[in-house]
Amino acid sequence: MADKDSVEKYLENNPQFAKEYFDKKVRAEALTAAFNANLDIKDTASFKDVNSVQEAAIIFELVKELHKAGAVEESLHKVLQRVALITQADRLSYFVCRARNGTAELASFLFDVTPTSKYEANLVHPQTEIVFPLDMGVVGFTATSKKPQNVPDVSKNQKFSDFVDKQTGYKTKGMLTFPLVADKECLGVVMALNRIGADHFTAEDEALFHKYMNFAQVIALQHYTAYMFNVESRRSQVLLWSASKVFEELTDIERQFHKALYTVRTYLQCERYSVGLLDMTKEKEFYDEWPIKLGDVEPYKGPKTPDGREIIFYKIIDYLLEGKEEIKVIPGPPADHWALVSGLPTYVAENGFICNMMNVAADDYFTFQKEAVDETGFVIKNVLSLPIVNKKEEIVGIATFFNRKDGKPFDEYDEQITEALTQFLGWSVLNCDTYDKLNRMEWRKDIAQEMLMCQTRCTPAEMQSILNTKDKFDAEPEDCDQKEMYKLLRGNIPPADNVNGENLYSFAFSDFPVTEFDLIKAGIRMFFELGVVEKFKVPAETLTKWMYTVRKGYRAITYHNWRHGFNVGHTMFCLLQTGKLRKYYSDLDAFAMVAAAFCHDIDHRGTNNLYQTKQVFFSSNILSASPLARLHGSSIMERHHLEYSKTLMAEESLNIFCNLQKRQFENVQHLFDVCIIATDLALYFKKRTMFQNIVNATEPMADEKEATAYISNNAIRKEIIMAMMMTGCDLSAITKPWEVQSKVALMVAAEFWEQGDLERNVLEQQPIPMMDRNCAEQLPKMQCGFIDFVCSFVYKEFSRFHKEIQPMFDGLNNNRSHWNELAQVYEAKMKAIEDEKKRLEEEEARKAGGEAGKSKTCTIC
Repeated sequence: MADKDSVEKYLENNPQFAKEYFDKKVRAEALTAAFNANLDIKDTASFKDVNSVQEAAIIFELVKELHKAGAVEESLHKVLQRVALITQADRLSYFVCRARNGTAELASFLFDVTPTSKYEANLVHPQTEIVFPLDMGVVGFTATSKKPQNVPDVSKNQKFSDFVDKQTGYKTKGMLTFPLVADKECLGVVMALNRIGADHFTAEDEALFHKYMNFAQVIALQHYTAYMFNVESRRSQVLLWSASKVFEELTDIERQFHKALYTVRTYLQCERYSVGLLDMTKEKEFYDEWPIKLGDVEPYKGPKTPDGREIIFYKIIDYLLEGKEEIKVIPGPPADHWALVSGLPTYVAENGFICNMMNVAADDYFTFQKEAVDETGFVIKNVLSLPIVNKKEEIVGIATFFNRKDGKPFDEYDEQITEALTQFLGWSVLNCDTYDKLNRMEWRKDIAQEMLMCQTRCTPAEMQSILNTKDKFDAEPEDCDQKEMYKLLRGNIPPADNVNGENLYSFAFSDFPVTEFDLIKAGIRMFFELGVVEKFKVPAETLTKWMYTVRKGYRAITYHNWRHGFNVGHTMFCLLQTGKLRKYYSDLDAFAMVAAAFCHDIDHRGTNNLYQTKQVFFSSNILSASPLARLHGSSIMERHHLEYSKTLMAEESLNIFCNLQKRQFENVQHLFDVCIIATDLALYFKKRTMFQNIVNATEPMADEKEATAYISNNAIRKEIIMAMMMTGCDLSAITKPWEVQSKVALMVAAEFWEQGDLERNVLEQQPIPMMDRNCAEQLPKMQCGFIDFVCSFVYKEFSRFHKEIQPMFDGLNNNRSHWNELAQVYEAKMKAIEDEKKRLEEEEARKAGGEAGKSKTCTIC
């Protein structure tokens, strides 16, 4: 046998053999001793003592790793390298346990670690992660059971899944797994594969593996504690600062969201985020539904929110937080805008889900842009999208966050922080809603006060001037028999064919010979002629009060006064009776249409809708925004006239529809909506094509009953015709005899000029020519343009529709010829002025040319 000296000498001369022998025979026993016993080196030359020294160095090295403040990945990588060396595992990997979209999953974190592998090669890039659910494989079972596993032969283990092997091409034979746990939560799983030099890991290998996992456990726990501290800190800061900002800004939801989100941007830890604000309109305007109900336009078939609203993003606020911070506001964003084109915001708005997506470029369901989305070069990698829900559980917007700053996917804690933020923003919408309601109440109060200051209802004395029950019956109206009052009222109002010589059944009726007081009586006469007073049991006292109050509701302005209101009501009466349009409508319809026509411009201020949107309202000598413009978003004056009319209906003593059934009354209110809103000329071009289609459809019908049924059996067609009738009534002054029309046109122009003066003097703006009294000589030309562009279509189509309405079209054409003559005179005058100006300029030029050819210093005789 070799003696001790010869063996030592051999080993000194063959260090590689000594190392291999040590690793194979002595290493496990030495490491066990290093953990279980105090280090006591008796003979520094012995293999066991030398191994203990190395083991102590390894442990000391790992202890130092625990004190490092760097990334957890590097510390875990070093632990895995040492464990791979000691356990003779072919490779180790660490899978982190996390949750996205409410589902727990495992993702590769450090992969294929060997004793000599580089950290950079083992660290898994977020875009190349291997991700699988917790119910898959031995690693998944380790995470759910929170118990370490030793699988000698994976082919005999039912829980084993070759999912990762297929991804990498590696062949797993045996494996060790160990869960890293914090309290009852699994943070991740360490996996060791394939024992080198053996078929499987032994019990001693497993024990050694478990002991070293204590270092990994401590490192993971430290990181988890620090990370959770960061999460809770961010969460509290987000809520604190967003709460501060949302209560600073109550005026509107856009400014509120913008302030809150911009303030907390540093705590969100993402590179970019956008907020898409949803249209909160649940019901369309009736005039927008007409084309759909008629089949001219396809109904909306796109996605809807859970509460049934069409998903329409009316504005996007885009926040770029990387590099130079930038905020973009995109009103009315197109469907192909980069923030919407993927379809994810629409999907979230439709379903109300939180969507957390990683590596979106590889996603097949949504169509994210794979290249840069804009000029900044920004590329989308990971996305977290959440609904912003208010207290009514309505989705008011979608917040989408892009690319976590550390490159990793958003996790469940990011979801929790952003969800807390979006929930708080959604609930804070209540502040804006409450503030808006308070403002609306204040505006309504201002309007009501203004109405009360300007208008008063019909007084008993004014009523007695028409319904003189005291003279006839020596009694108050409420004490008289209704039939007797009907008889008395009929006797006190003029007959329809002789209102100061004018006939109510004629389209050529002129109000000029009639006093305003007699126009009230003529208005009452029309309701009797319609046969609706007794049929619907309208009290004579109420009818008289209502008509007198409507007259007083019109202000004493140049054109849009009581006379105009009466003329519109009269034209509606004529279209129904003389124009034979009543056959399409019920008696209640006719009653409501004429009443609405009388009210259509009540409390008009002599200025149009555009003027109301400007800063033109005086209150206590202070210039402020018009409450009408603030209250009504569109058709400002028309909606005010409508509300005034409904205010009269709400007053019991003025409600001429007081004896109707509930459904009948609701129908009347709807007809008021249609008739009065239809007088907004901005809506005229929306309805003209629909009206023309009805005329085209009925014109070939030889059978009158067929044409009548085509319209009267379809509520939408009736409303379209009704709306166009209101336009025809409102413009009817253009069809009157020239003697009447020329005077009315000057009244209209005078009112326009008054508005133009306000624009010039109060707003310091140059009015358009139609409103500019300095352009008064252009009135004939403008009248011709107005007839051609607006009026001609209305009366041409009505004359096609019903030949009985031809007189209105003839009157229009006659007036146009007169205006054209005046326009030609003006044009001739302007041409003469231009010719004279040109002649003078040419003469001056000739003189200047002659003088230029002469010497200014000498003269040749």
